[in-house]
Amino acid sequence: MIEQRVQELKDFIAGNDGRNVADRRFARAVDELIDSIFDDISRVRAIPSRTLFDLFVIKVLYVGRRSRHADVIEYLGALLDRYLAVHNLFPVGRDGKMHRLYFSDILDDDKREQFFRSRYEAYRSYADSALFLSGVFPSGLARRRPGNRTPLRRRRASLVDVGYYVSTGKTMYRMAAGEAMAEAMHERATLSKLSEHFEVYRDALSEMSARYIIGFDRSVMTDKMLDSLNRYRASREERDLESARRYAELLEIDTAELERF
Repeated sequence: MIEQRVQELKDFIAGNDGRNVADRRFARAVDELIDSIFDDISRVRAIPSRTLFDLFVIKVLYVGRRSRHADVIEYLGALLDRYLAVHNLFPVGRDGKMHRLYFSDILDDDKREQFFRSRYEAYRSYADSALFLSGVFPSGLARRRPGNRTPLRRRRASLVDVGYYVSTGKTMYRMAAGEAMAEAMHERATLSKLSEHFEVYRDALSEMSARYIIGFDRSVMTDKMLDSLNRYRASREERDLESARRYAELLEIDTAELERF
């Protein structure tokens, strides 16, 4: 099962924590697993989301960027899986409604306490959201922040973009790592790495989003479509042609053209 094979990859990474051992054999195993996911695109929903996220993080971060830290790979897989539920991305206040919080909101004691039980929880939650939004949905971030001037906000409004979330996310991870609870939760080292290398992790999530979340890897989809067509030429089985149609639809190719084969 794919869950077991991904767990074996994670165990191998954890057993070599502190160094990167993604040789050609390891990279090929990762690629084969990803390739198997797209063999039948209809089966993707049957695979646990955490398994998919772990595999994609291993691909773009451990293999693609030579990361050495098993704890960060574990943390990012859990972060992505948690934010499948939108209420985890936008905290619920005392009014029972979800709110988008900004850096200044977290620094404001009164505002922060409406949503979080501790500074550690607030700092880490904001930083996680900043990493997720700037990595997975960077194109949707260019907007004006609402609000009037306050002692913590000298300007009436500022542009909230990727740069804003990178800067404030790095800061909040560093502040979270400095809290006593970070040590109690055994997360100080992990949070410090996330702060120091925030841009690297954001770029990895952006690549993952473009290839596997927001969109599919077009080269993989194209290969799968052509494989299905080749099988159809040999077998003339309708199921092979239907498989090719599904990949063609994902690639936004006119499926009527496939009938010519």
